[in-house]
Amino acid sequence: MNITVIGSGFGGLTAAIRLQAQGHQVTMFEKRDKPGGRAYVYEQDGFTFDGGPTIITAPWLIHDLFELCGKKTEDYVKMVPIDPFYNIRFEDGSIFRYNADREQLLRQIREFNPEDEEGYIRFARAGEKIFKTGFELIDQPFTTFGSMAKVLPDLVRLQSQKSVAAFVNQYIKDERLRQVFSFHPLLIGGNPFQSTSIYALIHTLEQRFGVWFAMGGTGALVRALVSLFEDMGGQLHLNQEVSEIVINEGSRRAEGVGTRAGEFFPADIVVSNADVAFTYMRLIPERFRQKNSDRKLKNMQYSMSLFVLYFGTDRKYENMAHHEILMGPRYKGLLDDIFKRKVLAKDFSLYLHRPTATDPSLAPEGHDAWYVLSPVPHLGSDTDWTTTARPYRDSIIQYLEEHYMPDLSRHIVTEHHIDPLHFCNELNSYLGSAFSVEPILTQSAWFRPHNVSEDISNLYFAGAGTHPGAGLPGVMSSGKIVADMIGASAFDQTMQSLAPASKGML
Repeated sequence: MNITVIGSGFGGLTAAIRLQAQGHQVTMFEKRDKPGGRAYVYEQDGFTFDGGPTIITAPWLIHDLFELCGKKTEDYVKMVPIDPFYNIRFEDGSIFRYNADREQLLRQIREFNPEDEEGYIRFARAGEKIFKTGFELIDQPFTTFGSMAKVLPDLVRLQSQKSVAAFVNQYIKDERLRQVFSFHPLLIGGNPFQSTSIYALIHTLEQRFGVWFAMGGTGALVRALVSLFEDMGGQLHLNQEVSEIVINEGSRRAEGVGTRAGEFFPADIVVSNADVAFTYMRLIPERFRQKNSDRKLKNMQYSMSLFVLYFGTDRKYENMAHHEILMGPRYKGLLDDIFKRKVLAKDFSLYLHRPTATDPSLAPEGHDAWYVLSPVPHLGSDTDWTTTARPYRDSIIQYLEEHYMPDLSRHIVTEHHIDPLHFCNELNSYLGSAFSVEPILTQSAWFRPHNVSEDISNLYFAGAGTHPGAGLPGVMSSGKIVADMIGASAFDQTMQSLAPASKGML
């Protein structure tokens, strides 16, 4: 079959590679001048900055793609483990060096609060149970309520009605340790106080399989997957923005896509790796969408956005690790501001990325490449980023300078930033959300936008806004789900076409 994939993020790339390996002819369209979607790469003044995802977990999802195509990962990209996974820093000066060394974790827990050692052991044990059940569901489609009903007893047993924070807090008493073991939903656009406790499995995932980095940056992994796709015969068109999914008025099936340049490309199946809300509301007329109406989509809850500052320094800050989580003075209050009140707070918690701690080639000799990320409300807030971005940038640099990186402002030699307007206008994300649909219980599994459209039977979705959700494991699993569903459908059609001949032979 002739299959079109809209967008070249990790979800789209995964689906495209798997579908090409099945024997289909896959053509991928990317709006921007480079592949990767949110994993875009910025290069300026001798520095290389990964635009988006930098934390790689579940490495087997990557290796599976190459093995499926009869290739080896190491022939395309070099993956290395990171230790520590993160330094988690608090304003009182305490640092939790988070990795998979159980004895080191327990020693640090005792230093923070001896009474929490036993609590952590019980938390880790409970997390193993969640992982065993939850991760088995990550690459299974939930397209019927029956598929959801089958797992409801397990979800109740695992306390999935609780938030990650509530789940952690029943085991851990020290406020800093509560943050250490509950912040993970923020990495996939969720509020730890609202995201279902199923996401506590991220801790177990990291403990079992580690946190990884692609030498050359996440962009090197994107380039590796694009090379694999093209080696298998797939076609990628850059600078080709899809402006319409063309629907047949009679069959109500997708016939192909139209581009901003006015070209039409026919397709038997369309896979959208674009934002789900954007795909439905901007690419498909509402008359074809009884189930996924504008009203329904607008009534969903969407994740926060991000302010990200990419910068290079003419000196190295060796005290900072590859991944740093910098906790501010407030935790729940700040998250309430971002997710509930949707106001831009004066304080912040930050994720600081220093890839040159692992790969110095990403900056000129003696320099460091960085990005600092601050979660902010999406464009449902009344923040005017055309006037707010610069003072917000200045406040972040001042904070880093005062707390962690002396004389930082004097040593910045290049910089670039993105904000919610970028996510909306450049990445076509509804409300400028950085992670699409928020990962709360009532927007998970069957309740999340489905991997195959209920309105258009040959339209599929891969990416953060569909099941299972955001983050590299989630979006890559969504690509696998889509490829498996299309493969199964193609097999069924083949068997049906053979059925009359078989009867005749009998």
